[in-house]
Amino acid sequence: MAERLRELRHLTAARIGLRRAGTAQMTSDILAFDLACAQARDAVSAPLDVARLLTDLAPLDCIAVHSAAADRPEYLLRPDLGRRLDDASAACLTHDNFDLVIVLGDGLSHRAVQTHGPPMVRALMLRLAHLRIAPIVIAQQARVAIADDVGERVGARAAVILIGERPGLSTHDSLGIYMTYEPRVGRSDAEKNCISNIHDNGLSHAQAADQLANLLERAYVRRVSGIALNTTNERLAKPGDSQRLPSGGQEGRLRKPE
Repeated sequence: MAERLRELRHLTAARIGLRRAGTAQMTSDILAFDLACAQARDAVSAPLDVARLLTDLAPLDCIAVHSAAADRPEYLLRPDLGRRLDDASAACLTHDNFDLVIVLGDGLSHRAVQTHGPPMVRALMLRLAHLRIAPIVIAQQARVAIADDVGERVGARAAVILIGERPGLSTHDSLGIYMTYEPRVGRSDAEKNCISNIHDNGLSHAQAADQLANLLERAYVRRVSGIALNTTNERLAKPGDSQRLPSGGQEGRLRKPE
């Protein structure tokens, strides 16, 4: 049994087969659990460092915007406000015929965007250099659908948002990507494609960028996104396979946006 538990612990970050000291859990396991809880709370509550993000993204052109949610408490209580730009932000966006707009949104984990946003953008730029891409948009207090508002206002054929996913006790800095063809306010979840679980122990930046480039290529040809694009690229893989999709990771499948 002990050997099987060791094998399982090697395959997952889930808390299984925890050791005991008498009838109680080990102090180290309790402290690790408390740390994971604190990291998850911090990921949700701490603000995005926009100035640092602008520096990390230089020399790319960037625009900082804000959702209609005035602060974090309102963002958490009113998800609808996080899906729309505030008036000042809406006024600063210029309509043009872009192929793509990339939005970085804090979502429910500022750390995910702070850590994985810049390298993810660079990986995408290498693969999408043939497209006419709008200035990078950095959105605070953002939900997934804010990319539809941004995309419609700048006149982009497709909108992509890199957003912090809901943190858990195993991962507090997981990044998700959502893509919508012909973005506009009111697009449904079924019209978006998702690539999730992008973090150090999950999907790599290169793998996620390859998957998104493939999604966009087919979206431009078929002029659809979401379920209609009908992607079936996921495959099973053995532990250690560099091309594997991690537990919970998915490409092209529907995932409930935050």
